[in-house]
Amino acid sequence: MAVFNQTKINPKSFHISQMRFLWYLIPLAILMVLPIIYIISTAFKPIDELFAYPPKFFVQNPTLINFKNLFRQTAVSGIPFSRYLFNSIVVTIIGIAGTLILSATSAYGLSKLRFKMKKPLFSINQYALMFVPIAVTIPRFLIIVNVGLFDSFAAHILPLLAMPVGLFLIKQFVDQVPEELLDAAKIDGANDYQIFWQVVLPIIKPALATVAILAFQSFWNNEITSTLYINDDSKKTIAFFLSTITSGSGVAGVGISAAASLFMFLPNIIIFIIIQNKVMDTMAHSGIK
Repeated sequence: MAVFNQTKINPKSFHISQMRFLWYLIPLAILMVLPIIYIISTAFKPIDELFAYPPKFFVQNPTLINFKNLFRQTAVSGIPFSRYLFNSIVVTIIGIAGTLILSATSAYGLSKLRFKMKKPLFSINQYALMFVPIAVTIPRFLIIVNVGLFDSFAAHILPLLAMPVGLFLIKQFVDQVPEELLDAAKIDGANDYQIFWQVVLPIIKPALATVAILAFQSFWNNEITSTLYINDDSKKTIAFFLSTITSGSGVAGVGISAAASLFMFLPNIIIFIIIQNKVMDTMAHSGIK
């Protein structure tokens, strides 16, 4: 009987045999990190460097003037910057929690429970992966208006809770949970809810971490909801606000746009760096049966 040892995708120890991979992985990593360096560098460029020709990749005389202009621009608006930031934080936290709960419970039901319409429901989720957000904008608007969610915080959250790719990734992980493990829990007297929370959930943490990142990007960077479904400025998010102040601001708008881009980008990269190991594990095992 063959025994397979489970190894991590990102090993902590280094072996000389890995050098043959580093020869081409290091240049590739440098190439991929250049856009990140450029975003950070551009945010600290003064106006003369932003319009320099030929353009310079690295900032020569770093300054905080772009960030000062950004916050000065928010000070002249009727709604304080802190209000937009608070709205985004609340919407993002609630949205991530709701997405994880909905995706995880649905994946468990579609993978381990027996009920009618199981396969058609999962097929519908697969078909939903083919639709880009712009294709469902009008139907989503009509639904939001008809159910009374227009101009409310719920309009930020409820339409984005259903994440087809998140359900797919988590279901692939739940499929790998041995049936014997679940049967043993049932023999011990555990019901489906206890099996899900105490047995399945700890096993699928890598998939949950990946879906959390995807949900964070979806909610934190979402400006469409504030544009189409929200009229009250006090209920709009920071993504919408930053997109509006970076347009029509003349020459200074270029620097403000660079600072705003860095402000929106940093939370995404920080969260990804923190839990990138679990993300790599998810991508490696999502297609394994």
